[in-house]
Amino acid sequence: MSKNPWKLLKTNIQYDNPWIKVEEDAVINPSGGQGIYGRVHFKNVAVGVIPIDEEGNTWLVGQYRYPLDEYSWEIPEGGCPIGEKELDAAKRELKEETGLFAEHWEEFLRIHTSNSVSDERGVVFLAKDLKQGDTQFEATEDLKIKKLPLEEAFQMVLDGKITDSISMAALLKLKVHLSKNNFR
Repeated sequence: MSKNPWKLLKTNIQYDNPWIKVEEDAVINPSGGQGIYGRVHFKNVAVGVIPIDEEGNTWLVGQYRYPLDEYSWEIPEGGCPIGEKELDAAKRELKEETGLFAEHWEEFLRIHTSNSVSDERGVVFLAKDLKQGDTQFEATEDLKIKKLPLEEAFQMVLDGKITDSISMAALLKLKVHLSKNNFR
């Protein structure tokens, strides 16, 4: 670990809501110059789940993403409020978005989604020994659910059909992990 070369002079909150806070910092940068740095602070930890059944299938969730103004296919994801256990949030999100319950859970990935402007952290779990139940979409969600072989999900990343950073990182790491360990 190296010492922080940035010096914070002052912070101004530009925007604050229940999910994010946008700050503008007056700083002295590592080369000694004064400047500003904008930061987006997330008030939740992003949690994602790759559910895997005995046949090597997974589930993706499709939805229209307002900030991008486009449709997105992703692993089941959601927010974990600070103070809640990440695994509990992952279980809730999997149930809400796919109706699935899992007997076995494994933390698989930790990620910073865009560390040049944001402190958003993400964690992804693998979920196995699945049982199907009913979905419980949130009022703001209009989701499509797709069950498909893992290999198809991996190919969707490679073909640019999955562009969500958490989904991409988790699926590509799983592909490498499977190829090294012949794992299911």
